[in-house]
Amino acid sequence: MAKTIAKSRRVVRRDWTRTEIKELRQHSKNKTRVQIISRALKRSPGALRQKARALGISLGHRRTKKKRA
Repeated sequence: MAKTIAKSRRVVRRDWTRTEIKELRQHSKNKTRVQIISRALKRSPGALRQKARALGISLGHRRTKKKRA
């Protein structure tokens, strides 16, 4: 029996452009969900969160607490 060696996927990293950073900041202001931003910028949610943290901005939709009557 011949064994085949599984090839690992090669990680290709892309640098962030100024327009992508601007778009990420705008999505942060609009409180857009991470999944939607991920599709728009064609980047993983993890990559978005890392970049947002490096830029010092919050990311994603945040629920507000309901006030008790």
